[in-house]
Amino acid sequence: MSEPIVRELHDPPAEGQRVQHQNVVYTTVKEGLAHILVPEASANGQGVQQVFYNPIQQFNRDLTVLAIKAYGKERMQQKQAASRARVGKFAEKKRKRKEQAQSDRPVKSLKLSDNAVQESANAPGDAEMTGAGEAVEVPEKPIDGEQPTEAVGEVQAEAPAANEDAPKEEKDVAPTFTVLDALSASGLRALRYAHEIPFVTKVTANDILKSAAEAIERNARHNKVVDKVHISVDDALAHMYQRIANELRRIGVTKTGPSEKYDVIDLDPYGTAAPFLDAAVQAVRDDGGLLCVTCTDSGVWASNGYPEKCYALYGGVPLKGWYSHEAGLRLILHAIETSAAKYGLAMEPLLSLSVDFYSRVFVRITRSPSMVKFQGGKNMMVYSCGGGCGSWTTQLLMKNKPAPNKKGSGIFYKHGFTKAPTAPQSCEHCGSTMHLAGPMYAGRIHSPEFVKSVIAEAENASPEIYGTRERIRGVLQTALEEFLPSPEEMQAEASENGDGTKKIKKSKTEAELAAIDPYPFFFHPAQVSGLLHCASPPEAALRGALIGLGYRVTRSHCKPGSMKTDAPWSVIWHVFREWVRQKAPVKEENIKAGSIAYRLLGLGKKDEAASAGTGPAENGKEENADKVPEVVFNEKLGRITDKTKLVRYQMNPRENWGPMNRAKGK
Repeated sequence: MSEPIVRELHDPPAEGQRVQHQNVVYTTVKEGLAHILVPEASANGQGVQQVFYNPIQQFNRDLTVLAIKAYGKERMQQKQAASRARVGKFAEKKRKRKEQAQSDRPVKSLKLSDNAVQESANAPGDAEMTGAGEAVEVPEKPIDGEQPTEAVGEVQAEAPAANEDAPKEEKDVAPTFTVLDALSASGLRALRYAHEIPFVTKVTANDILKSAAEAIERNARHNKVVDKVHISVDDALAHMYQRIANELRRIGVTKTGPSEKYDVIDLDPYGTAAPFLDAAVQAVRDDGGLLCVTCTDSGVWASNGYPEKCYALYGGVPLKGWYSHEAGLRLILHAIETSAAKYGLAMEPLLSLSVDFYSRVFVRITRSPSMVKFQGGKNMMVYSCGGGCGSWTTQLLMKNKPAPNKKGSGIFYKHGFTKAPTAPQSCEHCGSTMHLAGPMYAGRIHSPEFVKSVIAEAENASPEIYGTRERIRGVLQTALEEFLPSPEEMQAEASENGDGTKKIKKSKTEAELAAIDPYPFFFHPAQVSGLLHCASPPEAALRGALIGLGYRVTRSHCKPGSMKTDAPWSVIWHVFREWVRQKAPVKEENIKAGSIAYRLLGLGKKDEAASAGTGPAENGKEENADKVPEVVFNEKLGRITDKTKLVRYQMNPRENWGPMNRAKGK
């Protein structure tokens, strides 16, 4: 069998090509519209891995391209509107200067004969002679392209304007859209941004290794995007801080010229992004720039093995529990927010996902000291029963309290202290010790409007280009369903126009800035059932029971089988006790006295009643069961009809999949 044809670097790229460049043979790997050249020694997993390419993270890259598209369309509209406003403002100022100059110019008009007027119009000079030998004053030289005037009797008439004095039209320059791929490696992200985002004007692909820069340059030439991809060989921190310094000099000295900051900064390190956050929040544009952050160190922010490391990197302590990945997202958001706040920058989460072995968050950065004031009331401590039943309760660090203003026509927010603690040392449900976690972000981790816009991009995307499109749609739909509005938010959502469309607001209200997520974590029915040593209830039955009691239930994108609800833990435990009583009885003699299951099932109360001679409650019902609504496990009520069959969670794509080893630089 003959060897495949070896092509040159300048040949059109295609998947599976063998390309020879400087005595090295590469294999072309296609993702999206980009093609990267992988040395054959590492393309098949053998030899030293000089180019880092992990196909498992295609979901991350596909999602990021679509998210930047959704963000960029709105961003470009804002820039074009701002550009038109500047042009209109410039034209208005020019018109006013012209009118002012005309009104301030001295003009004397005299009664003249028609012949005298004609002679004076043709003769040069500041003073011209009439037929009668009288001097007639004419207007001074026009200013800034003004029209010269003539005096005819008592009437002033304008002369035709000279071409050189006509006002110049301001050109409508297309706005720029710049992206920084701060830790670029092979440059795959930068190549995809240049290929797939039509309004991108420049992508800076930065890497500290010269070998990586050579790979980026080689791939950019092979992809024919050299005009859009700018290669930087620098430390990511040094590059971003240099941009910050240039911007400060521009503002402080010249105050002119384009901004040095980026519209989008993408941080995708091998491990934690924490060391880069301080520079990134400053190097991205502060009028609504997009910051994309990946953290692959889930063993730090989503486990209880390294609390000291988590605190050092993210400024908070992780928690024990099934919902640790959801708490990890809030720790990362807290780290970004605190990095930005010291510079008067506010962070708004747009999309926050814990998927596979990493987290991926998209946040908007805006300069707004007034928004920063709400930060203390949007961060919380968490008391978790991690070693027991897994229940939790939260404690805000501060409170943002609305108060009427002096005129009584509106409200303003006071930022003050909160009372503590909100939980006892022992769990009220199982008696285990409560543990402290945080501080972490307490606000909403998704923007429904942004998530919907990314879903729209995914639905219109080609499956041939975006291989993970179906999973993106499923994960984003699940993230969208996570949003359980509070009563205040439900009232705000009811504010619509007469035609049923939502009222468009130009900026966030203070109520929205102060809003927190009242239901920040999920619970896992299978884990709860394991604690009680009972069979796990079907999801539809459990969901129907909670809905029947008047509560809302949805999924969490973090874990299959998870549930988010506005039902308090006391209700959740009551429902599970009823499940055990009605559907899945347990052998009480096999449950050790004093264990978590023993306390949660209320077996201690039965023993106390028996020793007092009153006997157990009828049929095992709780003492106050008459005060609690009956629990009905209505599967029909709780069944979710998923007509589109969305792919909501990752299936193992191959054996031993994961983050892979770090690439070896020269």
